[in-house]
Formats: sequence, C-alpha cells, structure tokens
Amino acid sequence: MLFTRRMAALAAVVLIPPGVAATSFALSDSPAQPEVPSQVELDSSASPTATDLSARPGPTPSDEVVDRPSVTDSPASDDDADDGPDDD
Repeated sequence: MLFTRRMAALAAVVLIPPGVAATSFALSDSPAQPEVPSQVELDSSASPTATDLSARPGPTPSDEVVDRPSVTDSPASDDDADDGPDDD
C-alpha cells in the first residue's frame, strides 16, 4: 500500500508539469504574421515651407557635439562629499 502511494506521488510530480505545459501551449494564440506592403508611396506634392523649417525642433542629442573632459591627475572616484575628519 505504501509503495502504491509513493508511485502515485512520483507519477504526479513527473506528469503534472508537462501536462500543464502542454495545456498552456494548446490554449495559447499564435499571432499572425504581419503583412508588409510591397511598395511604399510617399506624398511628393508636399514641400516644406519656411514656417515648417522654423517650427522644427533643435538638434537631437545624437547630433550635438560635446567637448571631451579635461585630463586631471586625481582619481575618477575622488569626490569631496565623503570627506570627514578621519578621511585624509
């Protein structure tokens, strides 16, 4: 009798997770492939005017030029915020 309960418990531990996974897979939706148009047409009749160009925002961060930081002899992790009476 004890052997049968152990076998039932072992069978439950082994068979229940694959059963749950199979049920989940069977009930899940598979998304359809997106349809890609074969040709894209741009509206060439609209040309930018002076007001359109002035309303355009400034350069994006990737367009900005940033100067390199100056070279110093102090270590990069040296900040004065943690200096106390025992820090020298």
